[in-house]
Amino acid sequence: MSTEFTYAASGVDIDAGERAVTLMRAAVEKTNRPEVVGGLGGFAGLFALDTTKYRRPLLASSTDGVGTKIALARQLDRHDTVGIDLVAMVVDDLVACGAEPLFLQDYVACGKVVPERIAAIVTGIATGCTQAGAALVGGETAEHGDLMDADEYDLAATAVGVVEADSVLGPERVGAGDAVLAMASSGFHSNGYSLVRRVVAAAALDLHATPAGLSRPLGEELLEPTRIYARDCLDLVGSFGVDGVHAFAHITGGGLAGNAARVVPDGLEAVLDRATWALPPAVRLMEEHGVPRTESERAFNCGVGMVAVVAAAIADAAVAQLSAAGIPAWVAGSLQPRSDANGTAARLVGTYR
Repeated sequence: MSTEFTYAASGVDIDAGERAVTLMRAAVEKTNRPEVVGGLGGFAGLFALDTTKYRRPLLASSTDGVGTKIALARQLDRHDTVGIDLVAMVVDDLVACGAEPLFLQDYVACGKVVPERIAAIVTGIATGCTQAGAALVGGETAEHGDLMDADEYDLAATAVGVVEADSVLGPERVGAGDAVLAMASSGFHSNGYSLVRRVVAAAALDLHATPAGLSRPLGEELLEPTRIYARDCLDLVGSFGVDGVHAFAHITGGGLAGNAARVVPDGLEAVLDRATWALPPAVRLMEEHGVPRTESERAFNCGVGMVAVVAAAIADAAVAQLSAAGIPAWVAGSLQPRSDANGTAARLVGTYR
């Protein structure tokens, strides 16, 4: 008698995938905007862009993932926060040019579909979308048992936004004398985790213990989801216009100076004063266990998750608005003529508090 082969026995459980969709449905539907057409389950997500609202709309898009922070989520068996990280990585890139995030689609690849785990991940994505004001219009969960272990998974997402062509933010609007506002990060966000995990392993740090200087267990500190700035950044533009708000820089891989430099025009430099904020205790912990300061400032955000370049005249009012919205913010520096033609477009000076 010949052997019967089934898809489930080959590592793909269709029934488990359908149960995962059932578990996540309510969370996904909460992200709907009025422009969403149809619901979960179609072959494509439909979004009715109202072009009458715009003079000359430009669509913006961004794709990213969470990276090796997922390895910590697996280690701690907590999967409800990395979805928020995923959304933050793409929508806060979108808003850097002034675009409003409209909708997002996710991709989850895993070794085995565990419905409750997939639902926790996607519920986190839905939470992030709600924070950003974006609809989650669809996605894909792929079971790759031949490529990944049963508890392995990876995440990616693409978000689409819209901005008026004459309201695009960036270095073209930035000028000498502009102020650089720093917005506090909520932690390491989703960058530098290969280095963080290497330090944790080499120093045998206990993820369930609370190190000196921290107020909670290290694992909780490291899984703190990325702060989503999109709505607050757009509110700044709404309050002060593009004459007041000139550029945003999302502080991800490459650190504060590396990302701030991306919105600085030729001939200028952003000079950022470390003395205006304190280095987070978790970063100091990494440094105590062997990470040099120069590497910290390249691999980690060091306490700043987003910067805004604004006209000096509105800097204090912008800081007050962000602070009132729950985003700790401060004036961290300014745009100055570049002192060295061959120098960097952004540099840190001073000493952390």
